[in-house]
Amino acid sequence: MKAGAATILERIRLPGITILLISYCAIGWAQQNAQFTQYMFNGLVINPAYTGMDEALNLTFVNRSQWLGVDGAPVTQTLTAHTLFSKSKLGIGMLLVNDKIGVHKNQKVAGSAAYHLTVSRKGTLSFGMQGGLNILKSNYGSLNSTIDPQLANVSISQAYFNLGLGFYYRSPKFHAGVSLPDLIAQRFVLNDTASITWQKAQYFIFSKYIITLNDFLQLEPSILVKYKPELPLSFDLNACLIIKQALTLGLSYRKSESIDFLLKAQLTPQLQLGYSYDFVTGEVSNLSRGSHELMVSYLFKYSHDNIASPR
Repeated sequence: MKAGAATILERIRLPGITILLISYCAIGWAQQNAQFTQYMFNGLVINPAYTGMDEALNLTFVNRSQWLGVDGAPVTQTLTAHTLFSKSKLGIGMLLVNDKIGVHKNQKVAGSAAYHLTVSRKGTLSFGMQGGLNILKSNYGSLNSTIDPQLANVSISQAYFNLGLGFYYRSPKFHAGVSLPDLIAQRFVLNDTASITWQKAQYFIFSKYIITLNDFLQLEPSILVKYKPELPLSFDLNACLIIKQALTLGLSYRKSESIDFLLKAQLTPQLQLGYSYDFVTGEVSNLSRGSHELMVSYLFKYSHDNIASPR
């Protein structure tokens, strides 16, 4: 669920919600970046410094359907592609995002580059930058004018350039990163009395530690902290159990929002499938049946011993 939405929804006690109400409230929600539960399997969606981290060409597609049963709820698709040029230690990547909530459509096309520097015998520090085009379309005219007549027949269609940056440290047991995927805030005037500020800078801090339990099991606890000015601090706590490097079972807690269940299967040395379900907590659970997220990832890396993924 997008941060800040719970505060609004907690005031709503009716069983169900209409597209009209979702669209009207989405003016505030739209300030948030698209949110994903399986971010730990696809780091490029939150940090451009992750570009090239898989050491081979990686393609990952994610489809997220949020707040099932709620008309106008967020639906998001993202496609990432990135690879590493090992001799130059340079990673190059691309990010495509299609995000829809209520009357809002937010599309993003961005390219990324990251330089990977060896800082110790087993540690690598990368610095990444991201630049691209954000396209915002909002049809306020589709709202019921009895809620706010000043929004009747108002629509916006804007495209603007944005920048992002990040740092990422990786060793065999410890990963940590900090990033700001969208640095440039935009303010759009709807009419003489209404305006919207879109995509204020949001900070992400991620860390995980890999614990080897035995020859077959690994435990990966992790945390993602999300901060945006004028909104409460949010975080995800996660623990993944990895079985024989082939099956991953995960459990997450998202502050004041949901409990999430994750499953990822390594079907072949190159192909991964992931699924997550967000069980909404609190009063919001009366409005939605939860959120579903599906991930498909393919790594173009082969070896004679059939061990393909550096992850």
